[in-house]
Amino acid sequence: MTTGTDSKILKRLQEWEEKEGSLPKLLEFYQRLLGIQSGVKSPFDLAKLGLSEEAISNRRGHGSPLLSFDDLSIDWALLQSIFEEVTTLFTDYTEIFGEIPENLKDVSPDPTILKEVTKAWFEGASLPLQMPINGANEALWELIIDATLRPFLVSHCEALLSSVNQEQWRRGYCPICGGNPDFAFLDKERGARWLLCSQCDAEWLFQRLECPYCGTKEPSSLAYFTDDKGLYRLYVCQKCRHYLKAIDLRRADYEVLLPLERFLTLNIDSQAQQNGYSPCTRDRGDEKVEKQGNSIGKVRSTTDLQRNAIN
Repeated sequence: MTTGTDSKILKRLQEWEEKEGSLPKLLEFYQRLLGIQSGVKSPFDLAKLGLSEEAISNRRGHGSPLLSFDDLSIDWALLQSIFEEVTTLFTDYTEIFGEIPENLKDVSPDPTILKEVTKAWFEGASLPLQMPINGANEALWELIIDATLRPFLVSHCEALLSSVNQEQWRRGYCPICGGNPDFAFLDKERGARWLLCSQCDAEWLFQRLECPYCGTKEPSSLAYFTDDKGLYRLYVCQKCRHYLKAIDLRRADYEVLLPLERFLTLNIDSQAQQNGYSPCTRDRGDEKVEKQGNSIGKVRSTTDLQRNAIN
């Protein structure tokens, strides 16, 4: 079942393809990947998780994400099928992802191994690379596991997000799965900043004057760059040298589809990385409670970003 956002993204990409004759390779890949992922998503019964209101309240109170790996309700046979579709898709785009082992599309890992690898990815640990492939590196496996598990996590998020108190959470990691944000937006109503989870697409409220990655609130360490129209922002932190892309919905004259914006702003990633800033890591949020990829090509052309103080 295709979710509303997925349907809109697929329709927009189809219209773009019909108008231009073809899509840039990265968007073509995303179009095909989303076609696979959207077939997995369906309304999720929260009762399947077995999370009581007390358990949810306790985790919120301790600043822990609502989901642990053991809480996930996943049809592992379906996940393995999606994994095989995704790995086959990756082999069609070596011009994007670089050299890929020829036998990647033939891989059908033991369900136990696949579950171990998925758990390691979810918990932000190094992957136990037991897949029967020579030459496949961990970065490639992380992309594949992310693409495979994402539709399942999004379904869990849609069921749980209403349990989050947005005014009270305000942490730099996802309240649902513990993932780091990889995008943000300023809402139309107040210009408040919201973060978007890199793993499950959860949206949560966050303060302007704070780095979501290292937690610094020092004005001298924080800044943002913006284009001439003020539509896009690139938040940077001088302390941890991480960056975060954002869009100001008050300045958008079209319907913004946030998951698609990740791909339409890859040139901003390029500018950030050329200036010595790096994207987020995969550390889980519950580790942050205790201790508190290269971009690929250009899709949308924007003017050079101009530096501003945080406001």
